[in-house]
Amino acid sequence: MKAFVTGVGGQLGYDVMNELISRGYEAVGSDILESVSYDFKYIQLDITDKKDVNKCLAEIRPDVVIHCAAWTAVDDAEKEGFKEKVYAINVSGTEYIAEACKKLDCKMIYISTDYVFNGEGTEPWLPDCKDYNPINYYGETKLKGEQAVSTIVDKYFIVRIAWVFGLNGKNFIKTMINVGKTHKEVKVVNDQIGTPTYCLDLSRLLVDMSETEKYGYYHATNEGGYISWYDFCVEFYKQYGLDTKVIPVSTEEYGLSIAKRPENSRLEKSKLTESGFKPLPLWQDAVKRYLRDAEL
Repeated sequence: MKAFVTGVGGQLGYDVMNELISRGYEAVGSDILESVSYDFKYIQLDITDKKDVNKCLAEIRPDVVIHCAAWTAVDDAEKEGFKEKVYAINVSGTEYIAEACKKLDCKMIYISTDYVFNGEGTEPWLPDCKDYNPINYYGETKLKGEQAVSTIVDKYFIVRIAWVFGLNGKNFIKTMINVGKTHKEVKVVNDQIGTPTYCLDLSRLLVDMSETEKYGYYHATNEGGYISWYDFCVEFYKQYGLDTKVIPVSTEEYGLSIAKRPENSRLEKSKLTESGFKPLPLWQDAVKRYLRDAEL
């Protein structure tokens, strides 16, 4: 199997590349970054350039494209000066990748988000639920990306994730540990509920999926139950050995975000096991392994 991975400069794409290589597959990674130093085959690619996307994939001729590239700065996505770029990356870029996959008759794995839903209620969102109603621009563009993939590509996996953390890049754990080192107390919201996703664990699942033809929509986060950002922070502070006091506050009290955040990020994942895929490990264990390997 030959794989092509977009967004390898980010947390997930980087881990996906290494997972593919560890299994002995031929893999090519891409990103918009000009100068990188990775231990795998890398090419520079701007996914918003349709001509370059077609040329690149036609030359590589992959059996599967794992599309991890995306604009993920949720607050910046709300700003008028950024919206055109966000759309170009998350929607147009995804369309170009999908069209190239269609031409090659190859599989496509698209990474999406819980933000395609409205974030209301307390019931977990089902992977095949079509009750979409994004509450911010980032969510709108990721939904349009989903719709492009499902409309254009025959052999697709759409995998929704949430609360991502990985070794290669910035994330909530890194940020809050750095803050905790210099503050006696921190405030963290406790009314947004979901489950974290460790990129290293997710990358294994994505490669598992690429080896099958069990196409469709899936939800994939670590196991261990639904928690708040407050619960998450308390746990990784404890594991790291920080005695910084964590104060639970509501989203309204916290009040720093430009984009509206979903309160209900619960993703129902039983379809994974029903389809024969191995669930991701407990999020508490994922935090333990992350803290062991991260340079914090």
